[in-house]
Amino acid sequence: MLAGLNMTAISPTPQKAEIFYPSADGEPVAETYDHLYALLTALEVLKQYLAGRQATVLGNQFLYYSQGFPKLRVAPDVMGIFDVAPGGRDNYKIWEEGQVPAVIFEMTSKGTQNEDKNFKKTLYEQLGVKEYWLFDPKGEWVEEKLCGYRLRGETYEPIADSRSTLLQLHLAVEDKLIGFYREDTGEKLLIPTELAEALRQETLARQQAEERAEQERQRREEMEALLARYRQSFGELPE
Repeated sequence: MLAGLNMTAISPTPQKAEIFYPSADGEPVAETYDHLYALLTALEVLKQYLAGRQATVLGNQFLYYSQGFPKLRVAPDVMGIFDVAPGGRDNYKIWEEGQVPAVIFEMTSKGTQNEDKNFKKTLYEQLGVKEYWLFDPKGEWVEEKLCGYRLRGETYEPIADSRSTLLQLHLAVEDKLIGFYREDTGEKLLIPTELAEALRQETLARQQAEERAEQERQRREEMEALLARYRQSFGELPE
């Protein structure tokens, strides 16, 4: 040890502990099969509809709305966010993405009624979510199964015509699912089972057309062969 050297230990600067934002809590995705199916079909339809745009659609992912406070979170059933990079996320942090979800769908039930129409409605209103839709696939407390709210100023007002002005879609109750229709063409956005059936019908129609074309080709060849035999026996046909 060198004489006169101050050997006082230099303590490292304390590092701020990294805050962990979980992506799951072990809770079920949905209360019942009907709620899960409504969630998944809405998620897939809207993903396909917004494909190719600067937007994303997330389903049952944690939405963190206060940096540094991981317990301040909510998990919307389906949320559409514009002006962000496309693709999925394990969770969504508003301060990192720079955008609040534009539209949120909750598949509501008698058990979640109070949370959906009170806490979540107030929270989404305060966050600035422009449209908030409640879909009750079992019709347990929403009489028409579907109701929506649109932000006017800082307050939600009921949507009377089932139109999403943000998505430019008309929404319709179709048994236990939401039907989505384009406003510009009236065309329905097909759910996966409908898309599969449409593809099956298109394939069947193409096969039938190919079979008809093959039958017509064979008939033409038979007629040409018959005409050739006639010419061999009787010569050229008169003009």
